[in-house]
Amino acid sequence: MQKIRFFRTRIPTFKCVPGCHDCCGPVKASSEEMARLPVKSDLEHDVALANLSCAHLGEGGCEVYVDRPIICRLFGTTPRLSCPNGMRPADMIDVRIEQKIERFFREVRHVLV
Repeated sequence: MQKIRFFRTRIPTFKCVPGCHDCCGPVKASSEEMARLPVKSDLEHDVALANLSCAHLGEGGCEVYVDRPIICRLFGTTPRLSCPNGMRPADMIDVRIEQKIERFFREVRHVLV
């Protein structure tokens, strides 16, 4: 959990286009991150996957925004996960932090959100 907190504080933030959820597709998150999110039924996961969406995306947007996984926070902060609407922070993520996150992704078990 300490690594996740570390990464969260180092991923830059920015304002998204209101109502846009283009990056809210099926993603993989660490088991540790998933344990912090509300449990969704198999049916909810199946429907979201069929819609190429996320089970935690509701009519009002992300229902778990504060606790959203690291991968969700990365969208728009690195050229490798650019925002389809061109939104981005003033300063993109530090390359060294991005590399540490990539290493973390390789080291931990992930599940499909």
